[in-house]
Amino acid sequence: MTNDQRQEAVSATWQAVASKEVMVQRALMLKNIRAFFDARDVLEVDTPLLSHCSITDPHLDSLPVRFREQHCYLNTSPEYAMKRLLAGWHHPVYQVCKAFRDDELGLLHNPEFTMLEWYRPGFDMRQLMQEMEALIRVLLSALTGAAPGESATKTSSVKEQTEARFEYLSYRQAFIEQTNIDPHQATSQQCLRFAQQNNVEIPQGLTADDAVDDWLDWLLMQVVQAAFCKDGFTFIYDYPASQCALASIEDDGTGVAVAKRFELFYGELELANGFFELTDAAEQLRRFQQDNVQRQQTGKIVGDIDQRFIAALCHGLPACSGVAVGLDRLLMVLTGKVRIEQVLSFPWHRA
Repeated sequence: MTNDQRQEAVSATWQAVASKEVMVQRALMLKNIRAFFDARDVLEVDTPLLSHCSITDPHLDSLPVRFREQHCYLNTSPEYAMKRLLAGWHHPVYQVCKAFRDDELGLLHNPEFTMLEWYRPGFDMRQLMQEMEALIRVLLSALTGAAPGESATKTSSVKEQTEARFEYLSYRQAFIEQTNIDPHQATSQQCLRFAQQNNVEIPQGLTADDAVDDWLDWLLMQVVQAAFCKDGFTFIYDYPASQCALASIEDDGTGVAVAKRFELFYGELELANGFFELTDAAEQLRRFQQDNVQRQQTGKIVGDIDQRFIAALCHGLPACSGVAVGLDRLLMVLTGKVRIEQVLSFPWHRA
């Protein structure tokens, strides 16, 4: 490419991708989020985006950077730092910030994105899901008609279609309804048979020898989510105990141990991930170490365990629930957009 061609390419991509109308709607969304939490005495906090430690999650990768020859990382979420504040203050907190993941790039993914995260001492998982529903209803109402033209029309349409459409399903209920498989007792062989008998595409490399959680994740995406209400919100909760991440494990009332975590979807689009938080420091450290074993087995770089976070848990995290929400994706829903770049000023290819 010649210098002239390069300059021409740059000149054609200096403008924002998202429209001014969508940016107005983004600003209104943020304004109403802050008003919502202010009215509920949830304190807005600001924690570092740059950390000495990475994450250990086998399915995510931190973006590495350098400062004065030190290895450091851009946070995948503000979770650890916010819980450190929570351990010291025992007061509900929220944060709106940028997060970074060395992840996919496509219709629904950008390496830099905006996250809303909040923690509620004394809330169980159901109470937090209900508060999240209340927040989304406020945002739907506030954004209706906020921008002129086509975007405003689509916002109104989404509001009309979703005003009363919030469904709550346990992970088990959702799986049994669509596959007749009890995910808490499933085997990889059982999942494979279901996929073969129902013409579900099986990705290359996924076999009966793989972990059942890999199969459940695939069937969730290919079969269960596909059955969710296309123009409504669906909460899925009480995941298999093996998918606990940073969530507590409890009996579900039927003698089955489940991870007290939930996810929120709009149609098939994942919007949020929440936990009734684990407060046991020794158990959390064991999980991090096990994550690193799994990362090693799959050829990934071992994560740097955040010992300050573990120290905060040792000090004492109050019983609480917390949730992280992808605000770019939520804005897609509120404005009727289908690609994440449509709600970003400068997505990765123009950053």
